[in-house]
Amino acid sequence: MAIDKAKVAIGFVAAGAVTLTFGLISAFTGPAMMRYQVGKNTMIDPKNDMSYTMWKDLPVPFFMSVYFFNVLNPEEVLKGEKPMVEQRGPYVYRKRCQKENITFHPNYTVSYREYRTYYFEPSMSVGNESDLVTVPNMLVLSAAVMMENLPYALRLLISATFKTFKEGPFLTKTVGELMWGYDSKLVDFLNQYLPGMLPSSGKFGLFAEFNNSNTGLFTINTGKDDIRKVHRVDSWNGLTQLSYWRTPQCNMINGTAGQMWPPFMTKESTLPFYSPDACRSLELVYQRTGEMLGIPLYRFVAPRTMFANGSQYEPNQGFCPCRQSGLLNVSSCRHNSPVFISHPHFFNADPVLQDYVLGLNPTEEEHGLFIDIHPLTGVPLNVSIRLQLNLYIKSVSGITETGKISEVVMPLLWFEESGYIDGPVLNTFRTNLVVLPTVMEYMQYLLIALGLVTVVVASVVHHKVKASAHGQVKGTHGYDTREKSLSAAEK
Repeated sequence: MAIDKAKVAIGFVAAGAVTLTFGLISAFTGPAMMRYQVGKNTMIDPKNDMSYTMWKDLPVPFFMSVYFFNVLNPEEVLKGEKPMVEQRGPYVYRKRCQKENITFHPNYTVSYREYRTYYFEPSMSVGNESDLVTVPNMLVLSAAVMMENLPYALRLLISATFKTFKEGPFLTKTVGELMWGYDSKLVDFLNQYLPGMLPSSGKFGLFAEFNNSNTGLFTINTGKDDIRKVHRVDSWNGLTQLSYWRTPQCNMINGTAGQMWPPFMTKESTLPFYSPDACRSLELVYQRTGEMLGIPLYRFVAPRTMFANGSQYEPNQGFCPCRQSGLLNVSSCRHNSPVFISHPHFFNADPVLQDYVLGLNPTEEEHGLFIDIHPLTGVPLNVSIRLQLNLYIKSVSGITETGKISEVVMPLLWFEESGYIDGPVLNTFRTNLVVLPTVMEYMQYLLIALGLVTVVVASVVHHKVKASAHGQVKGTHGYDTREKSLSAAEK
């Protein structure tokens, strides 16, 4: 019986050793296997059902929320007083993005055009598209700044043209008209006699060229040859660099197209991406770790230097001519119109910009932009990109519509593009890219622990069995000796 126990103990020792070996092998090869699986599942490949579908047609709710700055004192502004604005909104639009003309190339890149369509969501909005809002008339006030260096007689002629078409310095229109366009006889006149001066040939609206349009021809890396390059922009509209800015560094097209990033991020990673709407590449930096429904994340935010002027941040010198820090001059890619991009309410900008306009109150929580990324896969879990559109206005002699307007960067509106993973997509993502890798990781530790315990316990049992068997043999041998001694004495 003791021999049987010893064999069983040896069997358990062997089984424990095998389990321990598997555990140690998993510990050494597990991370590499996991990286291989993540890389395989995040490259752009039609065979990867989940990741390819997420990339091709964003399956998550995506919204654009627009906030207008309603001007409360237009008459006083014309007299040189500070503008007083009141934020109106949000007016929320569901955004649908769809990639078309997808073409894979032999050099591990893929090209596509992404079309975007917006649908108004009354239930999520504060107000309706029929709400009236008073804003600066971009056609008049931007044209005045653009033409201030023309001969005085020509400026008088321009002013007379504005009067002919009854265009004043401020206009009151519905939200829908300001967003998607309104009829203007001046626009028709300019398109007829000065073609190319305006961005669109139809109605004039701040987002008229956004709806039912595409963001250009993107060619990006698929990651098949190097997963570290996945989603990185190879070219945009055939260009590998821009021509809007004054230095090669500012004209670089860096990073991804702004929807996904390469996997295996660290806290030292950044999120570079190219934005056709901002006409430049932007880069976000790590702020903190966090969690979303059990999924670990890194939060990346805009650095203070993003829109800093050239005097405060030397690399931005190429984006000048600059004004106060916190403004990006996009006139070079907006038909020379004096348009500036900033963070909403001039967050992270020179405080003097807030002093020039009454009614602004910037906070990081409401006006800072961020992207929450799952660092292992580079997939965004929660996105909030917030930008403000501003118009530089001033009094221009000869153009009487400008009155005595003080020189000011006037906020027109700010918008937030936001989206987050939810529903079935979230569950699939969590199962495939969070739960399974975690289970694999814990399994290797479980195998190591189980193998160690089995080997130790089985070894102890085996030792005790052997010791017991040895004692019994020794006891029997002593008994036989005593019997022989007694027999000898009796004889």
